[in-house]
Amino acid sequence: MSGPVLEIRNLSVRLPKGGDRVHAVEDVSFSVNPGEIVCVVGESGSGKSVTAHSVMGLLPKGQLAVDGGQILLDGEDMVTAPMSRLRALRGTKMSMIFQEPMTALNPVVTCGEQIDEVLEIHTDLSQAERKEKVLAVMEAVRLPDPAKMFDAYPHQLSGGQRQRIMIAQALVLDPSLLIADEPTTALDVTTQAQILKLVAEMQQRRGTGVLFITHDFGVVAEIAHRVVVMQKGKVVETGAAKDVLTRPQHPYTQMLINSVPTLTPPHREVMEGPIALETVKLNKTYGGGGFFQKKREVKAASDVDIRVRRGETLGIVGESGSGKSTVARCIARLIEPTSGAILVGNMDVALMSERQLRPHRKHCQIVFQDPYRSLNPRRLVGQSIVEGPINFGVSPAEALEKARDLMALVGLAPDALDRYPHQFSGGQRQRICIARALAMEPEVLIADEAVSALDVSVQKQVLALLDDVRKKFELAVLFITHDLRVAAQICDRIAVMQNGVVVEHGKTTEIFANPTHAYTKALFEAAPGKDFEFARVA
Repeated sequence: MSGPVLEIRNLSVRLPKGGDRVHAVEDVSFSVNPGEIVCVVGESGSGKSVTAHSVMGLLPKGQLAVDGGQILLDGEDMVTAPMSRLRALRGTKMSMIFQEPMTALNPVVTCGEQIDEVLEIHTDLSQAERKEKVLAVMEAVRLPDPAKMFDAYPHQLSGGQRQRIMIAQALVLDPSLLIADEPTTALDVTTQAQILKLVAEMQQRRGTGVLFITHDFGVVAEIAHRVVVMQKGKVVETGAAKDVLTRPQHPYTQMLINSVPTLTPPHREVMEGPIALETVKLNKTYGGGGFFQKKREVKAASDVDIRVRRGETLGIVGESGSGKSTVARCIARLIEPTSGAILVGNMDVALMSERQLRPHRKHCQIVFQDPYRSLNPRRLVGQSIVEGPINFGVSPAEALEKARDLMALVGLAPDALDRYPHQFSGGQRQRICIARALAMEPEVLIADEAVSALDVSVQKQVLALLDDVRKKFELAVLFITHDLRVAAQICDRIAVMQNGVVVEHGKTTEIFANPTHAYTKALFEAAPGKDFEFARVA
């Protein structure tokens, strides 16, 4: 076929009445050719995912509806196609990889059966032939021991392996078009690099056209042939990837690229304040097994020694399963350490009973990755912020006044206190979580992947905010991330963790300039777009 695999012409998708604009997507036009990777970028709410779901015919009924334009898949219009035809085309001619495989895969059906289901619905192959094809595609996506994986359930696999199952499911019938909606956002850099390499290999080998939605410009630099930039439902710029990334024309594109953090750490003052947090030989071991199962132990953290001074940010980096979040949760005493000391000020938190921990809760606060899950959806933002101080004896009037001041500090209007979490964007919700943590006047602030799900522009603002409050309140900040670009910009020192062990530790500038451990070198090597020079427009 010589024409495009996908051609979108003047597509408009209407929002329900009362939205912030009439259309989620307005007059959008672009195409994807065979063997081409087109990356669609833009902030949350720009219309990227709505466009992708429109192609697949997956728009929520009664909420979003196409009210103009065409979506041509190999020349056939998806807008006018009946549902029976769309079902026939899904999996055979077009497939989609979603952002979160754990919610996209059925938890009570084995991985092999979920891939086999596509073949059972769309082909006349026998059961034995289908299994052979499933094992072959599992091997093609580089899953270890396909025969074992066939009988495994999603929860028994790592995040990267689950994502490979979804890719296998999407590619088993060699579709003309593969849509990938933020498929690597939640993955660590090494797993992300493997998935990106896999998508590129499949695209080259099978001639598949790929529509890749992302907010990570490192990913765009790594794999894109062409880039489509969307803002508030409209395409504002499109062109060859190198042209858009090195010579952006539209102010919005320039703003996005200016927001991409670099892998070069800025100069930061050496902090010599008192030690606010220290762990000594911290260990956390999980025991497993039970009836008919062998007992086994997993060392999630092993002899971890870290130290953070007042006014300093220590970054902990490493892959999923390296023990980063385990260490953070032990320090916050959300889980109980197996052995070792956790010194906050002059208190050993590791030895405290639940009753003794109450004062520690005030001194050590945590900001989680997903602000929407961290805030009670039924409570006003103001109620969530004042709850902690009131529980520790502050009067309601004083707590409310302080909450108003904190709203201004995190860049939100004081009347935001009278709204619910769903009335804010993701970046605004994360600012509210930071305000809630600061309301307790902590000495230690833990940020556990606090910016990983945010757009680059919002991420830049939240990082600047965290740095400002660190200076203002002389906080000791423990910053956990798998994004090396983010770590470079905000961390004074870095601790690299692998399999529960700190394998390298030192100043951020020194580790980024000259990593010594093989694992640290592998992390840097896997960083997407590491060698690409983005255009920074003044």
